[in-house]
Amino acid sequence: MSGAYDAYMGRWSRRAATEFLDWLHVPSNCIWLDVGCGTGALTEAVLAQCAPKEILGVDPSEGFVANAARSIEDSRATFRVGNAMSLPVDAGAYDAVVSGLVLNFVPDAKEGVAEMARAVRSGGSVAAYVWDYAGRMELMRWFWDVAIQLNPEASNRDEGKRQPMLCAPGPLTELFRDAGLANVQVRSIDVVTRFADFDDYWTPFTGGQGSAPGYAMSLSDEARTTLRERLRADLPISEEGSITMIARAWAIMGQRE
Repeated sequence: MSGAYDAYMGRWSRRAATEFLDWLHVPSNCIWLDVGCGTGALTEAVLAQCAPKEILGVDPSEGFVANAARSIEDSRATFRVGNAMSLPVDAGAYDAVVSGLVLNFVPDAKEGVAEMARAVRSGGSVAAYVWDYAGRMELMRWFWDVAIQLNPEASNRDEGKRQPMLCAPGPLTELFRDAGLANVQVRSIDVVTRFADFDDYWTPFTGGQGSAPGYAMSLSDEARTTLRERLRADLPISEEGSITMIARAWAIMGQRE
C-alpha cells in the first residue's frame, strides 16, 4: 500500500513537507500531533527537522497506522487509529498540530480544523497543507484534463472538480478563522517535479493507489492504451525526453489565542 503511494505521490509530498516545516518554524522540544498521518511522511519529516519532544500520528486507517509504526523506529513517535473529526486526544495537549495533504479528504473539514484547534495549547500552532488539485498540481492536472476529454464521466473522479473549495487560499483562510485561530497565514509551496521520460511519468498511474491510478486501472486495456498515448502526445516532453512540471500545495497556519 505505501509502496504504490510513494511511487505515485510520496516523492513529491515529502519535499512539500520539508518546505512546510521550514516555514512553520516550531521550536525544538515541542509536543506534536500529526492528524491524518497516513504512511507517516510528515511525522518522519518532523522527527528529522524539528527535534520534537514527542509526536503522535493519528489516522483512521488501521493499515496506514500499522505501516507507519513499523517503518518509523523512533521512540519519540507513537501512532493511533482515530478520526480527524473526533480526535482521541486531550484538549490543549499539543504545542503544534499539523495535517499534511488530508483536509480536503475529511468529510467535514470545518469540524476537523475545530478539533485541531481544540487539541493545541494556547499560543500553539495549527497548520496544514493541501495539493492545489484544481490548479498547478500539474502531474495530475494533465492526467485528468486528457482523461475527461476522452471520457467526460471521468470528471466524477477528478479531485480538482470534486474538492475545489479547499484548493485555494480564500476558503482555507476562512476555515481557520472560523475555528477561532488568529494570525492566519497562507502561502504556496511549489515542488518541481521532474520525470526522466514518459514511462517515469506514466508508470505510477498503473499502481492503483489513489484516485487517478484507480481510474486508469479501471479502464479496459484498449481505453487505458488510448489514454496513455494521448498523454504521451500532449505532455510537455523536452527534446531529450524528460518532463518538468510543478506540484503546488497551499499551506496555512494559525495560532490559538
